[in-house]
Amino acid sequence: MNRLCISPDKRFLAAAGHHTVKLYDIKSTNPAAVLTFEGHTNNITGLAFHCEGKWMVTSSEDGTVKIWDTRTGHVQRNYSHGVPVNDVVIHPNQGELISCDRGGNVRIWDLAENKCSHQLIPEEDKSVASVTVASDGSLLCAAVSNSQIGSVYVWRIITAKDVTTLVPVTKFNAHNTYITRVLLSPDVRHLATCSADHTARIWSVDLSNHNAIAAGPGDKDSSAFELEQELDGHQRWVWDCAFSADSAYLVTACSDHYARLWELSSKQVIRQYNGHHRGAVCVALNDYSETR
Repeated sequence: MNRLCISPDKRFLAAAGHHTVKLYDIKSTNPAAVLTFEGHTNNITGLAFHCEGKWMVTSSEDGTVKIWDTRTGHVQRNYSHGVPVNDVVIHPNQGELISCDRGGNVRIWDLAENKCSHQLIPEEDKSVASVTVASDGSLLCAAVSNSQIGSVYVWRIITAKDVTTLVPVTKFNAHNTYITRVLLSPDVRHLATCSADHTARIWSVDLSNHNAIAAGPGDKDSSAFELEQELDGHQRWVWDCAFSADSAYLVTACSDHYARLWELSSKQVIRQYNGHHRGAVCVALNDYSETR
């Protein structure tokens, strides 16, 4: 499995594997998938649900982003990057997709216009591993890294009269090696980064006194993102994470076979989940405390 995602109504779990996504009924005792989505020709790397669960989007190393009808399992849209795609997220307005690729591109796809409306290249020829968009649609963060450095680029998303503008805010160095995941918390007050350095780090998000600036290679201003915590109990690469609905807890998935539930206020592991016989590379949190 490469990615896990729970449907907005919490009824289904989507599990992305090598070429297919399988949809499972969470409350059913039947372990068989209720639907299989077939169409990708390489590893599936990203997975997200429309807010009402009507459709699902995936990204893949086959170079495409696909939108699927969750009732039939058929492909509705197909967008090409031309190079392996590492991640995809849905803008909260449900009208735009944001994806990133190994060639160093971040692309925004306008679903109404059915085309790529923006292309960002944070650093030439440096893979963009992961993207995350704020729950209020105000921020976009992207992880750009290699074996020597892991940087996070941040843009403000400004939408006026249905026109989206991206304004560079800052770039900061989050790790000294690969970043595997970036994730903004539901309350948009924290940013989590997972890394090959065996840690996950929590950064404060404070743009209150931060005017938009040019985020170029020499920009070292990261005052809007101060390191709050380093979650350092992992023994190997940390691949994925998920916040609780109240942003107070974080679950991490690690190559050391464990998933860990961290209480962020105390930086303590309050639960450790074992039972995996291989590395844990993806995680989703079904938070029943979340109000709907």
